[in-house]
Amino acid sequence: MTNGCNGRGCHKLIKDAADSVTCLDMGGNKLDTYNWLGNIPEVLQECDIVEIRFKNTRKGFFRNVNELKLNRGDVVAVEASPGHDIGIVTLVGPIVKIQLKRNNISLEDTEFRKIYRKAKPADIDKWNESMALEFATMIKSRKIATDLKLEMKIGDVEYQGDGTKAIFYYIADDRVDFRELIKVLADQLKIRIEMKQIGARQEAGRIGGIGSCGRELCCSTWITSFVSVTTNSARYQEVSLNPQKLAGQCGKLKCCLNYELSSYLDAQKDFPNTSIPLETEQGQVFHQKTDVFKRLMWYSSRKDAPSEIICLSVDKVREIIAMNKRGEKVNKLESVESSNIAPIIDYQYQNAVDEKILTRFEDKPSQKSQNKHRHKHHR
Repeated sequence: MTNGCNGRGCHKLIKDAADSVTCLDMGGNKLDTYNWLGNIPEVLQECDIVEIRFKNTRKGFFRNVNELKLNRGDVVAVEASPGHDIGIVTLVGPIVKIQLKRNNISLEDTEFRKIYRKAKPADIDKWNESMALEFATMIKSRKIATDLKLEMKIGDVEYQGDGTKAIFYYIADDRVDFRELIKVLADQLKIRIEMKQIGARQEAGRIGGIGSCGRELCCSTWITSFVSVTTNSARYQEVSLNPQKLAGQCGKLKCCLNYELSSYLDAQKDFPNTSIPLETEQGQVFHQKTDVFKRLMWYSSRKDAPSEIICLSVDKVREIIAMNKRGEKVNKLESVESSNIAPIIDYQYQNAVDEKILTRFEDKPSQKSQNKHRHKHHR
């Protein structure tokens, strides 16, 4: 073995480097993919395309031209432009074909780059050295962009595995002419520069954080493709249009507004149009709010300042609208809220154990001090 290292030592070095940098345990990275076809016989797993992930949200498919025996978690050197890059195998076998189809990548028409070899200790060392430069490079590039008065924010830097190239991820509201920035960076860093623009959601996913729900941001844990979110998603779910509550840490509408949207749309298929007022003998009543899954709708005689709100079932509202279309008016609306909503049960706390057990850790005066206090009081 090279460098005087036996096979076991080299394998442990590569594994430790990969684990420390990329967290390869299940669910430890948003780009982890579960191979649910991994337990089929190896004879049926013939597929020379391998899925490989790199830093954060970057992932690609490469051809195993050398027929290497690869498993999930192996660190490999792959073809890049220029030089080579270092990545980690995430999927092998027939499930890769399903991933290609899912990403609209044609197996026949696409020219895949090659996998050169399993990473050697020298490759891992160079990889770690390159990654150690990323933060300092990002700070330096931000300062240069500020000096050049460019309206952009560089949010992350990713070095290629061999250290010959770096990708600068940035966000900007308008088009940015960064040709001078590339020239200065290339002159100072002596590497090839690539600029890649990302959106606010992608930046939040790369940086990470804790959401208002108390959990880690979805964009930094599992979301890989971002779907457009509009205020209609909140309207369909009867959510208050409060920008401070609906906006995520990226400043855009929260992605979770889309999670249950299809359920709400399906439940509201037979709901009447809320813009139609109901005609009664006392006058018109206007829609105020809706409980979608309880199928209840609230109406009031005043449109802008609701008062004396009446709760009606969806079926009742549809019946009244049909009557109004025939020229008939309802004599009086009767609220069904009390009969449709489950009563609130007042649960009283009952102590199943001795109440003194809750105060057992409190400081209590000893028997000796009690006797002393009693004797002093007697005197």
